[in-house]
Amino acid sequence: MGIRWPTRAGLKRLLVDVVLFVAVVFGIQAWQQRDVPSGPAPAIAGDLADGSRFDLAAWRAEHPDQPVALHFWADWCPICAKEEGNVTAVLADWPVMTVAMQSGPATQVTGHLDSHKLAWPTLVDSDGRIAAAYGLKGVPAFVVIGRDGRLRSVSTGYTTELGMRLRLWWAARS
Repeated sequence: MGIRWPTRAGLKRLLVDVVLFVAVVFGIQAWQQRDVPSGPAPAIAGDLADGSRFDLAAWRAEHPDQPVALHFWADWCPICAKEEGNVTAVLADWPVMTVAMQSGPATQVTGHLDSHKLAWPTLVDSDGRIAAAYGLKGVPAFVVIGRDGRLRSVSTGYTTELGMRLRLWWAARS
């Protein structure tokens, strides 16, 4: 019994299936990001889970000539939990501010971070206003802001560590 190679019709059917799958994935991404602004990143400020104050412009100034990222997550999001290791790894090399969207007050966010052993700087977005400023309707989301302060990349849904790193690397070169 030898290897059975697909027929030309079988390959054509497979190609159509792959193209349809890719189109659906990109269509869902486009729909999820339909309200994401283009151009300069919206100015945001608020309280971090540790009680200190955060201002995006000041934080960006601490990382001159470098892109930065905002990682939106929620304690009730199972996909966010699967992505925690990716975020932790990227945080070791890139400036990433995590944003706890609709995950309760600072004490609840801190409790979640502690219970998951996450040493993340985290902006508390208990009412979802910060996410709304970025046009985000769900989590997780990974937003890359270029050195010039403009939005360079916004991805919603699970993002691999490599995907996060490549988005930041690309923004550093543009």
